[in-house]
Amino acid sequence: MWLLDFNLPNGLRTVLQKFRIKSHTTVHQGWRNLGNGALSQAAISAGFRVILTRDKLFGESAAKALQMYPQLCVVILKIPQSKAESSLASFKYH
Repeated sequence: MWLLDFNLPNGLRTVLQKFRIKSHTTVHQGWRNLGNGALSQAAISAGFRVILTRDKLFGESAAKALQMYPQLCVVILKIPQSKAESSLASFKYH
């Protein structure tokens, strides 16, 4: 299961569903205000294995937690900060 950080458009869940990837957002989980280390811990405890974020420093700020959970993957997306429709256009799918 994949977790979308609050800095990504919610519509990305629709894109992931087209690939049959089950996902939730940090907002949906009630984790919007968690720091990156605490978010990593909460995510792994809830069964998430991938965190998608735009936060370039996520790995640095969550380094200790990520060392404890080598099964957790953090993917940093480089998509422009723009309206959701524009951001989602960065993802190609059929």
